[in-house]
Amino acid sequence: MSTFSGLNTAASGLAAARRGMDVVGQNIANQTTEGYTRQRVVTSSVAAVAQIGLFSTGAVPGHGVSIDGVARLGDALLDARVRDTLAASGFWSTRAVSATTLEASLAEPTSDGLSARLSQFWSGWQDLANTPDSGAAASVVLESAAELAAHISGGYRAVSTQWSEARAAADRTVSQVNAAADQIAVLNREIRDALASGRSANELIDQRSVLAQNVARLAGARANIEQDGTLTVRLDGNALVSGTDARHLALSGPTSIDAGQRVAVTWATASDIPVSVLGGELGGTLSVLAPAEEGGMLAQLASTYNAVATSLADAVNAQHRVGVTSSGQPGGDFFASSATGPAALGLRVAVTSASDLALAAPGGGAWDAGNADAISQIGRGDTSPDAIWSAQVSSLGVNTAADIQRSRVSETSAVTAASAQQSVAAVDGDEETISLLTYQTAYQAAARVMTAVDEALDVLINRMGLVGR
Repeated sequence: MSTFSGLNTAASGLAAARRGMDVVGQNIANQTTEGYTRQRVVTSSVAAVAQIGLFSTGAVPGHGVSIDGVARLGDALLDARVRDTLAASGFWSTRAVSATTLEASLAEPTSDGLSARLSQFWSGWQDLANTPDSGAAASVVLESAAELAAHISGGYRAVSTQWSEARAAADRTVSQVNAAADQIAVLNREIRDALASGRSANELIDQRSVLAQNVARLAGARANIEQDGTLTVRLDGNALVSGTDARHLALSGPTSIDAGQRVAVTWATASDIPVSVLGGELGGTLSVLAPAEEGGMLAQLASTYNAVATSLADAVNAQHRVGVTSSGQPGGDFFASSATGPAALGLRVAVTSASDLALAAPGGGAWDAGNADAISQIGRGDTSPDAIWSAQVSSLGVNTAADIQRSRVSETSAVTAASAQQSVAAVDGDEETISLLTYQTAYQAAARVMTAVDEALDVLINRMGLVGR
């Protein structure tokens, strides 16, 4: 063993302690950086060199410490769990927000809701049946009918507007997913090159992890790390990002709720191949935009508005045609509707004056109001517009409550998963302070060893041979 080996051992200790302090400083500097994962210096002891031969001195100590790298203290399993919970949270949160907005637009059960307008319309007919000679009562019926038709068409337009906004949101989400996929592919290349050359890629891996979590929340993507350090991101079992290559998504389908068709996600380079997105904000938005027969809440409500308009016009017109006016003329259609387009938008009042109201039953006399009374009773039927609307409101209320509850549960799961991830990966100021003191003490101790060896060498070199002079 060389006399100078003690200096090499102490020097390696100095280098390891200095590197440890550098890494602790990096951790403390990034304590509030989003997505940063704490790091630690990985070291190993250097074994002693085997000695044989005539001048072997027997057992000798090792040759110091070796810096093997800087480890990123993350957990791949916890990272995957965070991505999965974010996908579920994004899906149910999107549905809950849409359902809450939709439910609020109905204004039920307040005086501004459709139920109140229908009740007011039937009450107007009942009042007219009690005072058929009242011009004011007739005016109230015509005015409430016009308000009712306007309310139905306004409700349909509100649903259509929300559908268009959700469609635009889906477009933006697809663009965000495509941009994130491109960034992940670029980081994959940089990480692979860094690892191949022996450099640390921890900060790059942190950036990529944040992007992967964003893609999971946006589209429910799954990801796994390959042998070369790259991250493969998959949607519907197919690679969105593979190595340094990224594929893009595209949104296809109608741009209006009136089309009644499905909005679908496809690959930008293969528009005939659909991508089944069942998670994330994009999956939640697509479920909201789905046709009525597939459970789309917006399309179902729009369909209900059309059904209410059709039922209202058919029922009132059928009964109104049975009666006669004060002049003895047969009653015509009370409501008119458009032959094309949504029924809710084409509904309007066909009767323009009180004299055209068929209040009397045939042969009932000039002041008979039997037909008006019959019209006022339409809202009590099992298939009446009121029943159709009440069933829709009840169904939407139940579904909204369920979506809100699922959103709360999924958000709690996401928070729990993120907390578990941060318990391993987050920087703890107290722990880093202790580590800093530990490395500082180790540095001082290694420096003291080097000083002691230097003093011993000084005696050996400069003071030997002075004895006996």
